[in-house]
Amino acid sequence: MKFLSILRDCLLAVPLVLFGNLLLIWHLGEGTALPLRIGATVLLSFWYLAVLLRIYRRHSGSRRLAVISHGLRLLRYSMLCFFAEPLLYLFLIPIVPHTWESFWWLLGNFLFFAIFMLFMLLCGLLRLGIAARQVKWYWYLILYLVCWMPAVNLIPLWQIYRTAKRELHFEAAKLELDAARKENEICKTKYPVFMVYGIFFRDWQFFNYWGRIPAALKKNGAQVYYGKQQSAQSIAASAAELAEQMRAVLQETGAEKLNIIAHSKGGLDTRYAMQELGMSPYVASLTTINTPHHGCAWVDSILASLPPALTEWVARRYESVFRGLGDKNPDFLGGIRDLTAARCSEFNRTHPICPDIPHHCIMSEMRHAFSAPFPLWLGYLCIKKENRKARCDGLVPVDAAVLEGVPFTMLPQSRFRGISHGDMIDLNRENIEDFDVREFYIGLVKELKEKGL
Repeated sequence: MKFLSILRDCLLAVPLVLFGNLLLIWHLGEGTALPLRIGATVLLSFWYLAVLLRIYRRHSGSRRLAVISHGLRLLRYSMLCFFAEPLLYLFLIPIVPHTWESFWWLLGNFLFFAIFMLFMLLCGLLRLGIAARQVKWYWYLILYLVCWMPAVNLIPLWQIYRTAKRELHFEAAKLELDAARKENEICKTKYPVFMVYGIFFRDWQFFNYWGRIPAALKKNGAQVYYGKQQSAQSIAASAAELAEQMRAVLQETGAEKLNIIAHSKGGLDTRYAMQELGMSPYVASLTTINTPHHGCAWVDSILASLPPALTEWVARRYESVFRGLGDKNPDFLGGIRDLTAARCSEFNRTHPICPDIPHHCIMSEMRHAFSAPFPLWLGYLCIKKENRKARCDGLVPVDAAVLEGVPFTMLPQSRFRGISHGDMIDLNRENIEDFDVREFYIGLVKELKEKGL
Protein backbone atom coordinates (compact mmCIF):
# COMPACT_ATOMS: atom_id res chain seq x y z
CA MET A 1 0.00 0.00 0.00
CA LYS A 2 2.82 2.41 0.84
CA PHE A 3 4.56 1.59 -2.45
CA LEU A 4 1.36 2.30 -4.38
CA SER A 5 0.97 5.61 -2.57
CA ILE A 6 4.53 6.64 -3.49
CA LEU A 7 3.98 5.53 -7.10
CA ARG A 8 0.77 7.56 -7.30
CA ASP A 9 2.52 10.68 -5.99
CA CYS A 10 5.34 10.23 -8.50
CA LEU A 11 2.88 9.92 -11.38
CA LEU A 12 0.90 12.97 -10.24
CA ALA A 13 4.13 14.95 -9.93
CA VAL A 14 5.17 14.29 -13.55
CA PRO A 15 2.87 17.00 -15.01
CA LEU A 16 4.22 19.40 -12.39
CA VAL A 17 7.78 18.69 -13.47
CA LEU A 18 6.74 19.30 -17.07
CA PHE A 19 5.04 22.57 -16.08
CA GLY A 20 8.19 23.71 -14.32
CA ASN A 21 10.10 23.11 -17.56
CA LEU A 22 7.73 24.88 -19.94
CA LEU A 23 10.49 27.14 -21.24
CA LEU A 24 12.54 24.12 -22.24
CA ILE A 25 9.50 22.56 -23.86
CA TRP A 26 9.06 25.68 -25.99
CA HIS A 27 12.79 25.83 -26.82
CA LEU A 28 13.24 22.15 -27.67
CA GLY A 29 9.89 21.90 -29.44
CA GLU A 30 10.41 24.73 -31.88
CA GLY A 31 9.71 22.36 -34.75
CA THR A 32 6.38 21.32 -33.21
CA ALA A 33 3.13 22.97 -34.29
CA LEU A 34 2.35 26.15 -32.34
CA PRO A 35 -1.22 25.08 -31.36
CA LEU A 36 0.22 21.91 -29.85
CA ARG A 37 2.70 23.83 -27.73
CA ILE A 38 -0.01 26.29 -26.63
CA GLY A 39 -2.33 23.42 -25.74
CA ALA A 40 0.38 21.70 -23.68
CA THR A 41 1.09 24.98 -21.87
CA VAL A 42 -2.59 25.50 -21.03
CA LEU A 43 -3.06 21.91 -19.80
CA LEU A 44 0.10 21.89 -17.66
CA SER A 45 -0.74 25.33 -16.21
CA PHE A 46 -4.24 24.11 -15.38
CA TRP A 47 -2.77 21.04 -13.66
CA TYR A 48 -0.43 23.20 -11.56
CA LEU A 49 -3.27 25.50 -10.47
CA ALA A 50 -5.57 22.54 -9.78
CA VAL A 51 -2.98 20.92 -7.51
CA LEU A 52 -2.24 24.23 -5.81
CA LEU A 53 -5.81 25.41 -5.24
CA ARG A 54 -7.85 22.22 -5.15
CA ILE A 55 -10.01 21.96 -2.06
CA TYR A 56 -9.95 18.31 -1.13
CA ARG A 57 -12.97 16.70 0.47
CA ARG A 58 -13.08 16.77 4.24
CA HIS A 59 -10.59 14.35 5.72
CA SER A 60 -12.48 12.12 8.21
CA GLY A 61 -15.17 14.80 8.35
CA SER A 62 -12.77 17.52 9.46
CA ARG A 63 -11.99 20.65 7.45
CA ARG A 64 -8.80 21.22 9.48
CA LEU A 65 -7.49 17.75 8.70
CA ALA A 66 -8.30 18.31 5.02
CA VAL A 67 -6.10 21.43 5.07
CA ILE A 68 -3.27 19.46 6.70
CA SER A 69 -3.66 16.71 4.12
CA HIS A 70 -3.50 19.26 1.29
CA GLY A 71 -0.43 20.93 2.81
CA LEU A 72 1.34 17.58 3.04
CA ARG A 73 0.50 16.84 -0.60
CA LEU A 74 2.01 20.15 -1.71
CA LEU A 75 5.17 19.44 0.26
CA ARG A 76 5.47 15.97 -1.24
CA TYR A 77 4.89 17.14 -4.81
CA SER A 78 7.28 20.09 -4.55
CA MET A 79 10.05 17.92 -3.06
CA LEU A 80 9.57 15.25 -5.73
CA CYS A 81 9.88 17.95 -8.37
CA PHE A 82 13.04 19.33 -6.77
CA PHE A 83 14.59 15.86 -6.72
CA ALA A 84 13.53 15.13 -10.32
CA GLU A 85 14.83 18.38 -11.81
CA PRO A 86 18.60 17.65 -11.45
CA LEU A 87 18.04 14.23 -13.03
CA LEU A 88 16.29 15.89 -15.94
CA TYR A 89 19.18 18.33 -16.42
CA LEU A 90 21.72 15.49 -16.34
CA PHE A 91 19.72 13.85 -19.10
CA LEU A 92 19.39 17.05 -21.17
CA ILE A 93 22.97 18.39 -20.97
CA PRO A 94 24.39 15.88 -23.50
CA ILE A 95 21.41 16.45 -25.82
CA VAL A 96 21.03 20.26 -25.76
CA PRO A 97 23.43 22.08 -28.13
CA HIS A 98 26.31 23.70 -26.26
CA THR A 99 25.55 27.25 -27.34
CA TRP A 100 24.98 30.51 -25.48
CA GLU A 101 21.36 30.52 -26.60
CA SER A 102 20.80 27.09 -25.05
CA PHE A 103 22.59 28.21 -21.88
CA TRP A 104 20.25 31.17 -21.42
CA TRP A 105 17.24 28.99 -22.11
CA LEU A 106 18.41 26.51 -19.46
CA LEU A 107 19.06 29.29 -16.95
CA GLY A 108 15.69 30.92 -17.59
CA ASN A 109 13.98 27.56 -17.34
CA PHE A 110 15.69 26.84 -14.01
CA LEU A 111 14.55 30.19 -12.57
CA PHE A 112 11.00 29.58 -13.82
CA PHE A 113 10.99 26.12 -12.25
CA ALA A 114 12.46 27.34 -8.94
CA ILE A 115 9.94 30.20 -8.57
CA PHE A 116 6.85 28.08 -9.14
CA MET A 117 8.01 25.06 -7.15
CA LEU A 118 9.12 27.22 -4.23
CA PHE A 119 5.72 28.89 -4.32
CA MET A 120 4.07 25.46 -4.10
CA LEU A 121 6.35 24.56 -1.18
CA LEU A 122 5.49 27.79 0.63
CA CYS A 123 1.77 27.21 0.07
CA GLY A 124 2.13 23.78 1.65
CA LEU A 125 4.02 25.21 4.63
CA LEU A 126 1.39 27.93 5.02
CA ARG A 127 -1.40 25.38 5.18
CA LEU A 128 0.48 23.34 7.78
CA GLY A 129 1.28 26.49 9.76
CA ILE A 130 -2.42 27.32 9.91
CA ALA A 131 -3.86 23.87 10.56
CA ALA A 132 -1.17 21.60 12.05
CA ARG A 133 -1.20 22.33 15.78
CA GLN A 134 1.46 19.82 16.77
CA VAL A 135 4.29 21.38 14.74
CA LYS A 136 6.34 23.56 17.07
CA TRP A 137 6.85 27.15 15.94
CA TYR A 138 10.62 26.93 16.27
CA TRP A 139 10.85 24.40 13.42
CA TYR A 140 9.47 27.04 11.06
CA LEU A 141 12.02 29.50 12.44
CA ILE A 142 14.87 27.03 11.95
CA LEU A 143 13.72 26.36 8.38
CA TYR A 144 13.68 30.10 7.70
CA LEU A 145 17.22 30.48 9.02
CA VAL A 146 18.70 27.55 7.06
CA CYS A 147 16.53 27.69 3.93
CA TRP A 148 19.52 28.84 1.87
CA MET A 149 21.63 25.84 2.94
CA PRO A 150 21.12 22.83 0.61
CA ALA A 151 20.65 19.49 2.39
CA VAL A 152 20.63 21.19 5.81
CA ASN A 153 17.26 22.77 5.06
CA LEU A 154 15.83 19.27 4.55
CA ILE A 155 16.17 18.53 8.28
CA PRO A 156 13.58 21.05 9.58
CA LEU A 157 11.45 20.47 6.49
CA TRP A 158 11.33 16.74 7.19
CA GLN A 159 10.57 17.38 10.87
CA ILE A 160 7.64 19.64 9.95
CA TYR A 161 6.33 17.12 7.44
CA ARG A 162 6.70 14.14 9.78
CA THR A 163 5.03 15.87 12.73
CA ALA A 164 2.12 17.12 10.64
CA LYS A 165 1.62 13.69 9.07
CA ARG A 166 1.63 12.04 12.49
CA GLU A 167 -0.97 14.56 13.68
CA LEU A 168 -3.13 13.89 10.62
CA HIS A 169 -3.17 10.13 11.21
CA PHE A 170 -3.65 10.47 14.98
CA GLU A 171 -6.54 12.93 14.76
CA ALA A 172 -8.20 11.07 11.90
CA ALA A 173 -8.13 7.83 13.91
CA LYS A 174 -9.55 9.66 16.90
CA LEU A 175 -12.42 11.12 14.89
CA GLU A 176 -13.22 7.69 13.52
CA LEU A 177 -13.16 6.22 17.03
CA ASP A 178 -15.49 8.93 18.36
CA ALA A 179 -17.87 8.38 15.45
CA ALA A 180 -17.90 4.60 16.00
CA ARG A 181 -18.79 4.89 19.71
CA LYS A 182 -20.99 8.00 19.52
CA GLU A 183 -24.25 6.11 19.94
CA ASN A 184 -22.94 4.27 23.00
CA GLU A 185 -22.43 7.55 24.96
CA ILE A 186 -19.81 5.87 27.11
CA CYS A 187 -19.33 9.07 29.17
CA LYS A 188 -23.01 9.73 29.88
CA THR A 189 -22.84 9.41 33.65
CA LYS A 190 -25.81 9.50 36.03
CA TYR A 191 -24.48 12.71 37.56
CA PRO A 192 -22.88 15.63 35.66
CA VAL A 193 -19.09 15.98 35.49
CA PHE A 194 -17.87 19.04 37.39
CA MET A 195 -14.30 20.05 36.52
CA VAL A 196 -12.34 22.15 39.02
CA TYR A 197 -9.12 23.84 37.97
CA GLY A 198 -6.08 24.71 40.03
CA ILE A 199 -4.35 27.94 40.91
CA PHE A 200 -3.25 30.73 38.54
CA PHE A 201 -5.88 30.26 35.86
CA ARG A 202 -9.39 31.05 34.69
CA ASP A 203 -10.93 28.03 33.00
CA TRP A 204 -13.93 29.80 31.56
CA GLN A 205 -12.42 32.87 29.93
CA PHE A 206 -10.54 33.12 26.64
CA PHE A 207 -8.56 29.86 26.95
CA ASN A 208 -9.98 26.64 28.34
CA TYR A 209 -7.88 25.28 31.19
CA TRP A 210 -8.72 21.71 30.20
CA GLY A 211 -7.66 21.98 26.56
CA ARG A 212 -9.34 19.45 24.26
CA ILE A 213 -10.59 17.28 27.12
CA PRO A 214 -14.12 18.73 27.64
CA ALA A 215 -14.95 18.50 23.92
CA ALA A 216 -13.83 14.85 23.88
CA LEU A 217 -16.01 14.08 26.92
CA LYS A 218 -19.04 15.83 25.43
CA LYS A 219 -18.65 13.93 22.15
CA ASN A 220 -19.05 10.76 24.19
CA GLY A 221 -22.13 11.88 26.08
CA ALA A 222 -20.81 13.69 29.17
CA GLN A 223 -22.42 16.73 30.75
CA VAL A 224 -19.50 19.00 31.65
CA TYR A 225 -19.49 22.03 33.96
CA TYR A 226 -16.72 24.13 35.51
CA GLY A 227 -15.76 25.48 38.92
CA LYS A 228 -15.32 29.11 37.76
CA GLN A 229 -13.58 30.21 40.95
CA GLN A 230 -11.10 33.07 40.86
CA SER A 231 -7.57 32.28 39.77
CA ALA A 232 -5.67 32.69 43.04
CA GLN A 233 -7.14 32.77 46.53
CA SER A 234 -6.81 30.89 49.78
CA ILE A 235 -8.36 27.43 49.93
CA ALA A 236 -11.24 28.73 52.06
CA ALA A 237 -12.07 31.60 49.69
CA SER A 238 -11.85 29.41 46.56
CA ALA A 239 -13.97 26.73 48.22
CA ALA A 240 -16.71 29.27 48.99
CA GLU A 241 -16.92 30.25 45.31
CA LEU A 242 -16.76 26.62 44.33
CA ALA A 243 -19.66 25.69 46.60
CA GLU A 244 -21.74 28.50 45.13
CA GLN A 245 -21.07 27.29 41.59
CA MET A 246 -21.86 23.69 42.56
CA ARG A 247 -25.26 24.76 43.89
CA ALA A 248 -25.91 26.69 40.67
CA VAL A 249 -25.11 23.64 38.52
CA LEU A 250 -27.26 21.38 40.68
CA GLN A 251 -30.16 23.78 40.33
CA GLU A 252 -29.64 24.18 36.56
CA THR A 253 -29.43 20.46 35.84
CA GLY A 254 -31.77 19.14 38.50
CA ALA A 255 -29.12 16.58 39.42
CA GLU A 256 -28.81 15.31 42.96
CA LYS A 257 -25.01 15.09 42.93
CA LEU A 258 -21.89 15.85 40.89
CA ASN A 259 -18.89 13.81 39.80
CA ILE A 260 -15.98 16.12 40.56
CA ILE A 261 -12.66 15.96 38.71
CA ALA A 262 -10.25 18.41 40.31
CA HIS A 263 -6.76 19.31 39.20
CA SER A 264 -3.94 20.61 41.40
CA LYS A 265 -5.12 23.00 44.14
CA GLY A 266 -8.68 22.41 42.95
CA GLY A 267 -8.63 19.11 44.83
CA LEU A 268 -7.94 20.92 48.13
CA ASP A 269 -10.60 23.54 47.38
CA THR A 270 -13.13 20.77 46.74
CA ARG A 271 -12.30 18.90 49.92
CA TYR A 272 -12.78 22.11 51.93
CA ALA A 273 -16.13 22.81 50.24
CA MET A 274 -17.28 19.27 50.97
CA GLN A 275 -16.39 19.29 54.67
CA GLU A 276 -16.63 22.90 55.75
CA LEU A 277 -19.38 24.25 53.51
CA GLY A 278 -21.83 21.35 53.54
CA MET A 279 -21.29 20.10 49.97
CA SER A 280 -20.51 16.46 50.80
CA PRO A 281 -24.10 15.25 50.26
CA TYR A 282 -23.95 16.64 46.73
CA VAL A 283 -20.71 14.92 45.66
CA ALA A 284 -21.06 11.53 43.96
CA SER A 285 -17.30 11.07 43.52
CA LEU A 286 -14.06 13.03 43.80
CA THR A 287 -11.12 12.39 41.49
CA THR A 288 -8.04 14.49 42.18
CA ILE A 289 -5.46 14.94 39.45
CA ASN A 290 -1.90 15.85 40.54
CA THR A 291 -3.21 17.51 43.70
CA PRO A 292 -0.62 18.48 46.37
CA HIS A 293 -2.52 16.92 49.29
CA HIS A 294 0.66 17.14 51.37
CA GLY A 295 1.80 20.45 49.93
CA CYS A 296 4.92 21.45 48.05
CA ALA A 297 7.97 21.70 50.28
CA TRP A 298 9.84 23.65 47.61
CA VAL A 299 7.23 26.42 47.93
CA ASP A 300 8.20 26.73 51.60
CA SER A 301 11.84 27.07 50.57
CA ILE A 302 11.17 29.73 47.95
CA LEU A 303 9.01 31.82 50.26
CA ALA A 304 11.68 31.58 52.95
CA SER A 305 14.53 32.52 50.60
CA LEU A 306 12.98 35.38 48.64
CA PRO A 307 12.92 38.90 50.14
CA PRO A 308 9.41 39.79 51.36
CA ALA A 309 9.48 42.94 49.23
CA LEU A 310 9.99 40.85 46.08
CA THR A 311 7.15 38.43 46.84
CA GLU A 312 4.86 41.37 47.60
CA TRP A 313 5.81 43.01 44.31
CA VAL A 314 5.11 39.80 42.34
CA ALA A 315 1.79 39.43 44.15
CA ARG A 316 0.74 43.00 43.26
CA ARG A 317 1.67 42.54 39.60
CA TYR A 318 -0.20 39.23 39.38
CA GLU A 319 -3.31 40.59 41.08
CA SER A 320 -3.34 43.64 38.82
CA VAL A 321 -3.29 41.47 35.69
CA PHE A 322 -6.01 39.09 36.86
CA ARG A 323 -8.31 41.86 37.99
CA GLY A 324 -8.27 42.89 34.36
CA LEU A 325 -9.25 39.32 33.43
CA GLY A 326 -12.25 39.32 35.74
CA ASP A 327 -11.05 38.43 39.24
CA LYS A 328 -12.72 40.62 41.86
CA ASN A 329 -10.29 40.06 44.73
CA PRO A 330 -7.34 37.83 43.75
CA ASP A 331 -5.02 36.82 46.58
CA PHE A 332 -1.72 35.56 45.18
CA LEU A 333 0.07 35.02 48.49
CA GLY A 334 -2.99 33.54 50.15
CA GLY A 335 -3.16 30.86 47.48
CA ILE A 336 0.58 30.18 47.54
CA ARG A 337 0.88 29.93 51.32
CA ASP A 338 -1.94 27.38 51.49
CA LEU A 339 0.20 25.07 49.34
CA THR A 340 3.11 24.90 51.75
CA ALA A 341 3.83 21.57 53.41
CA ALA A 342 3.02 22.95 56.87
CA ARG A 343 -0.38 24.36 55.82
CA CYS A 344 -1.33 21.17 53.99
CA SER A 345 -0.29 19.01 56.93
CA GLU A 346 -2.64 20.98 59.15
CA PHE A 347 -5.34 20.85 56.46
CA ASN A 348 -5.16 17.04 56.29
CA ARG A 349 -5.31 16.77 60.07
CA THR A 350 -8.50 18.82 60.25
CA HIS A 351 -10.08 17.55 57.04
CA PRO A 352 -9.99 13.75 56.83
CA ILE A 353 -11.57 12.17 53.78
CA CYS A 354 -15.29 11.46 53.65
CA PRO A 355 -15.49 7.65 53.80
CA ASP A 356 -18.91 7.47 52.12
CA ILE A 357 -17.75 9.22 48.95
CA PRO A 358 -15.62 7.38 46.37
CA HIS A 359 -12.21 9.07 46.09
CA HIS A 360 -9.42 8.50 43.59
CA CYS A 361 -5.98 10.16 43.49
CA ILE A 362 -4.06 10.24 40.20
CA MET A 363 -0.50 11.41 39.64
CA SER A 364 2.05 11.70 36.83
CA GLU A 365 5.81 12.26 36.65
CA MET A 366 8.28 14.16 34.47
CA ARG A 367 11.37 12.26 33.34
CA HIS A 368 13.66 15.29 33.11
CA ALA A 369 13.65 19.09 33.19
CA PHE A 370 13.02 19.38 29.46
CA SER A 371 9.83 17.32 29.63
CA ALA A 372 7.79 20.53 29.81
CA PRO A 373 8.14 24.25 29.06
CA PHE A 374 8.59 27.06 31.58
CA PRO A 375 7.64 27.33 34.43
CA LEU A 376 7.37 23.57 34.97
CA TRP A 377 11.03 22.90 34.23
CA LEU A 378 11.91 25.54 36.84
CA GLY A 379 9.67 23.83 39.40
CA TYR A 380 11.25 20.50 38.50
CA LEU A 381 14.72 21.89 39.17
CA CYS A 382 13.61 23.45 42.47
CA ILE A 383 12.18 20.13 43.67
CA LYS A 384 15.32 18.28 42.59
CA LYS A 385 17.42 20.83 44.44
CA GLU A 386 15.54 20.03 47.64
CA ASN A 387 15.80 16.29 47.10
CA ARG A 388 17.67 14.79 44.13
CA LYS A 389 15.75 11.52 44.45
CA ALA A 390 12.34 13.20 44.52
CA ARG A 391 9.89 12.34 41.74
CA CYS A 392 7.58 15.09 40.59
CA ASP A 393 5.40 16.43 37.77
CA GLY A 394 7.18 19.79 37.66
CA LEU A 395 5.15 21.34 40.48
CA VAL A 396 3.92 18.61 42.79
CA PRO A 397 6.11 15.83 44.29
CA VAL A 398 4.68 12.37 43.69
CA ASP A 399 4.55 11.60 47.43
CA ALA A 400 2.51 14.74 48.05
CA ALA A 401 -0.29 13.52 45.78
CA VAL A 402 -0.99 10.43 47.87
CA LEU A 403 -4.00 10.66 50.16
CA GLU A 404 -4.09 8.10 52.92
CA GLY A 405 -6.88 5.56 52.55
CA VAL A 406 -7.64 6.58 48.97
CA PRO A 407 -6.95 4.51 45.82
CA PHE A 408 -3.86 5.93 44.11
CA THR A 409 -2.97 5.62 40.43
CA MET A 410 0.51 6.45 39.17
CA LEU A 411 0.36 6.89 35.42
CA PRO A 412 2.78 4.90 33.28
CA GLN A 413 5.57 7.10 32.02
CA SER A 414 5.71 8.27 28.45
CA ARG A 415 8.76 6.77 26.78
CA PHE A 416 10.93 9.85 26.40
CA ARG A 417 9.55 12.83 28.27
CA GLY A 418 7.20 11.77 31.03
CA ILE A 419 3.90 13.48 31.79
CA SER A 420 3.96 16.91 33.42
CA HIS A 421 1.53 18.84 35.61
CA GLY A 422 0.38 20.76 32.54
CA ASP A 423 0.12 17.68 30.34
CA MET A 424 -2.53 16.30 32.69
CA ILE A 425 -4.90 19.09 31.65
CA ASP A 426 -3.82 19.23 28.00
CA LEU A 427 -2.36 22.67 28.64
CA ASN A 428 -0.19 22.66 25.51
CA ARG A 429 -2.66 20.71 23.32
CA GLU A 430 0.14 18.29 22.52
CA ASN A 431 -0.19 14.71 21.30
CA ILE A 432 2.24 12.90 23.57
CA GLU A 433 3.64 9.57 22.51
CA ASP A 434 2.25 6.71 24.64
CA PHE A 435 -0.22 9.00 26.44
CA ASP A 436 -3.50 10.24 24.96
CA VAL A 437 -4.81 12.65 27.57
CA ARG A 438 -8.28 12.83 26.01
CA GLU A 439 -8.67 9.06 26.06
CA PHE A 440 -7.39 9.04 29.62
CA TYR A 441 -10.24 11.29 30.79
CA ILE A 442 -12.76 9.41 28.67
CA GLY A 443 -11.63 6.27 30.48
CA LEU A 444 -12.03 7.97 33.87
CA VAL A 445 -15.59 9.09 33.16
CA LYS A 446 -16.44 5.76 31.57
CA GLU A 447 -15.46 4.04 34.83
CA LEU A 448 -17.75 6.41 36.75
CA LYS A 449 -20.62 5.47 34.47
CA GLU A 450 -19.90 1.77 34.94
CA LYS A 451 -20.06 2.30 38.72
CA GLY A 452 -23.52 3.85 38.36
CA LEU A 453 -22.28 7.35 39.18
